[in-house]
Amino acid sequence: MKKPISTLLILGAGGDLASRLLLPALGQLLTRHPDRRVRLIGAGREEFTAAEWLARLKKSFALSEATGAAVDDILATTEYHTSDLADPDELERLIALCPGVPAIYFALPPAVAAGVCDALADVALPDGTQLALEKPFGVDEQSAIALNARLARLVPENQIHRVDHFLGRSTVLNLVGLRFANRIFEPLWSNIHIERVDVVYDEQLGLEGRAGYYDKAGAMVDMIQSHLLQVLAVLAMEPPASLGAADLRDAKGIVLRATRLRGGSPTRSTRRGRYTAGSVDGKQVPAYLDEDGVRAVNHTETLAEVTFEINNWRWAGVPFTLRSGKALSSRRREIAITFKAVPHLPTGLTGLPGPTVLRIFLGPDEMAIDLNLNGPGDPRTLDQVRLGASFGPGQLLAYGEVLEGVLDSDPALSVRADAAVECWRIVAPVLEAWRAGKVPLEPYPAGSDGPAEWKKLG
Repeated sequence: MKKPISTLLILGAGGDLASRLLLPALGQLLTRHPDRRVRLIGAGREEFTAAEWLARLKKSFALSEATGAAVDDILATTEYHTSDLADPDELERLIALCPGVPAIYFALPPAVAAGVCDALADVALPDGTQLALEKPFGVDEQSAIALNARLARLVPENQIHRVDHFLGRSTVLNLVGLRFANRIFEPLWSNIHIERVDVVYDEQLGLEGRAGYYDKAGAMVDMIQSHLLQVLAVLAMEPPASLGAADLRDAKGIVLRATRLRGGSPTRSTRRGRYTAGSVDGKQVPAYLDEDGVRAVNHTETLAEVTFEINNWRWAGVPFTLRSGKALSSRRREIAITFKAVPHLPTGLTGLPGPTVLRIFLGPDEMAIDLNLNGPGDPRTLDQVRLGASFGPGQLLAYGEVLEGVLDSDPALSVRADAAVECWRIVAPVLEAWRAGKVPLEPYPAGSDGPAEWKKLG
């Protein structure tokens, strides 16, 4: 039987992640669930007086217009402690302050989080303690295995939440509902009818002061290795028996174990680029190499495109291309599922403008389908039209959905240990080839669609 979470202990509570994302989301969650009572304890190296911490918390809550009895209760009981989070004695003191069962959220850089895990090995954690960690989960396959071993010494796997806020509850359930609640789609969801799948997450934003993390990660690790492979897994998985954590994560894990770089060739199945100076939406953007904190020796890509294959009965032969980049001409967050061409058109019917494409847009979640229909004028000539619909909006911010899962002790949408390792295994040959310089780092002007010779996806 699950024990109710009584305390949220945020390690690194003085940082940007907590103030900009976690705390506003917590405020929104409590506003929607005023009967939920959770004690909030913040800890970190930053020094805040009680008044400064309370002012910081109120400022974060204001971002999500948080109000109500549960919010008032948090503000009346919260506390902050300046702490050395690598010290087991300090961690033991913090956990002793937590009434009931705690959820410990690591709002920390990965290397620091790993050190805290080591320190927690010397601390007796209350039964039912939940641990939540931000990606990346390690820096390669072996380090992910090592991190999993650290965590396994602390709590059982079903109490570990490897957070991927990109796949919030509403987005996952929207994809599941679209596939499995509509007989028109699921019978077509295979290599028999689908030509290719493209998952695109293009941003207009440049580096935006994130060199400390991004210049070591690049577009591949920041987006494809984590977020977009999770999208692929939900999109391609077999029907789960339920939406419970075991069934949903089993279905995703099976797909990831079957996923490989297409043809095993980084030179043929991957591309990478880096933006030069240009203009995005009327704003001048410096070249990536001229951004503060960037080191040319890292050879960091700001645009990555990789084609994978899924070696199973349903998907054999279908290319899945994942792409993400920065400082591009337009914001595009889309899954494009392109269906195979019809085998034959009746003689006299002309002007087939293109394939049927199902488009699933992410944030806000919407869908459209491009169909070939008889156009105006000559009924024998086909035109393409787009039919659209909106999914039901999520009730919470992405991090609100994350926190709800953590506080409900429900890891269904978190990344399981085996999946964290598989995602590194999948991209390992790509990263190795890129580090060896086997795939050119192609320039593209900020504000463009990418290198001129790259074919547009979807």
